[in-house]
Amino acid sequence: MDPHKGAQDIMRCDLCRINGVQRYCDFCKVRLCQFCIGEHISDEYEKHKIVSFHDKNSSVKYPMCKTHPNKICKLQCKRCNIYICAKCMAMEKHKSHDFLVLKSIYQTTKMEIEKDAEELEVIICPTYSSMITELEGQIADLDAEYEKLTMIMAKHGKEWHRIVDDVINKMINEMNDIKKTHSYLLKKQLVEIKQLESSVKKNLSILQQLEESNEVTAIMEYRSRNKEHKKLPAKVQVSMPKFCPNSIETRKIYNLIGSINSLVSTADEHGYSLKTPKYSFKELLNKPKFINTFNTGAAYLCSVSLQSDQEIWTSGGLGGIKCFDNEGKLLKAMQTNSMNQPCDIALISKNELVYSDSKLRTVSKISNRVIEEIIQLHGWTPTRLCVTSCDQILVVMHNDAKTQSRVVRYKDATEIHIIQYDKEGKPLYSGNDGIKYIAENRNKDICVADTRAGKVVVVTQIGSFRFHYSGHLLEAKKMPFKPRGITTDSQRHILISDFDNNCVRILDGDGKFLRYIENVKYPTGLCVDKFDKLFVANFLDGDVQIIRYLKKKPDL
Repeated sequence: MDPHKGAQDIMRCDLCRINGVQRYCDFCKVRLCQFCIGEHISDEYEKHKIVSFHDKNSSVKYPMCKTHPNKICKLQCKRCNIYICAKCMAMEKHKSHDFLVLKSIYQTTKMEIEKDAEELEVIICPTYSSMITELEGQIADLDAEYEKLTMIMAKHGKEWHRIVDDVINKMINEMNDIKKTHSYLLKKQLVEIKQLESSVKKNLSILQQLEESNEVTAIMEYRSRNKEHKKLPAKVQVSMPKFCPNSIETRKIYNLIGSINSLVSTADEHGYSLKTPKYSFKELLNKPKFINTFNTGAAYLCSVSLQSDQEIWTSGGLGGIKCFDNEGKLLKAMQTNSMNQPCDIALISKNELVYSDSKLRTVSKISNRVIEEIIQLHGWTPTRLCVTSCDQILVVMHNDAKTQSRVVRYKDATEIHIIQYDKEGKPLYSGNDGIKYIAENRNKDICVADTRAGKVVVVTQIGSFRFHYSGHLLEAKKMPFKPRGITTDSQRHILISDFDNNCVRILDGDGKFLRYIENVKYPTGLCVDKFDKLFVANFLDGDVQIIRYLKKKPDL
């Protein structure tokens, strides 16, 4: 096969154009074969970053220091507002200045870019497309609608015979003038909205390029325009004129035949609204239904995780990791490499599971019974974890001194974001080794149940504080609220284990208390399947309770 013409040929090296691609220069964006690496880096190794092709665009390209040649800048002087290298920190002009870590800002801004791009693609662009479709439809229907009016008027004109022909023709001409004005107003707004849509798509294109970029300078210079794009133009409301016929009379012919309403054009500031992602609404059952309960044989059951009710994974006590069907039949059982009890488990896919080992300070992945260590921590101990909708891993951890707690996001075992403080620099989570279960909501909010703090803390995808829940007024429970397990469902409800009060609390996505699920024995780990059935791990007796708490979607 001709290596330059083969329709199904392998990807070729950008230098020799012959050999298949094996490596990638993350800084130069060049595909390389094994033999061409030396030639590519021959000018200066520091200028290049060679990675496997699978890991392309994974490296951060820091700016070069303008003061110290060949040194890269990983910090920003907050006072001077410039990028600096490690040597710059010791310079007199930066003495006593505060420094920002570029990697942290880069990661946060990168996530903002991803969020903005998603909002543009999923909400804002479809909104403008819908607006254009609506206006184009109105314009396309103008001829037919005005033709209907013309036919009514023509029919009425024939009844008046020749004596009214001149009057009818005059009114038709008047209506045609109104039609032109009507068309002009709609087309004018169509042009304006198309220009706005073009601006939105252009911005989306830039964001998509930035998502693929690893240029720190480009990322740092990014400023969100979503607020500007969300401000939709006023909707021009143009009502159709009406023809109002009168009884036939010789005198005052023009008025007796009828009249045409003046064209009414208004600009409604609230005429357009942003599209919102739709989900099927389900109501809470008046009384939750307990479907089944089975015993796992493990005392101190802590975690339950699943992707279907045919494989329910649990961990706790000395029972290791077990898998059951929905009738409680044991399907699989395994131990961790260290023989320690996993601190938490979560499913990535049907055949892949991750677990945290607080003794070894690791997070490991189990695939087809093969255990692979993917994260090794130093100075921090992993506790609870969850897998996000985009298969990233959120890990709760505390430091060795047990004075700090944080949530760290990992993508393919690479740390990409840390959530620890609010915008005022105050800790979001209690600084100890207490229980802190974690879950991601459908809107990508991150929910942490902080047991010792007695509250649930909810932040956005990028770590901005949204709200916390620590109980509610007219609290009906005797024991203080000490949350443990936490999960979310398709309705963006937040479900929380209230261990000391033997119940599960349900909040809406904004933290409003909705109801209790009573008679749940010592609940810890929680999980919800795709049908919104709740699976509860009972800590002391090792049971798993299966509960239906939402009404089924009616058949259409």
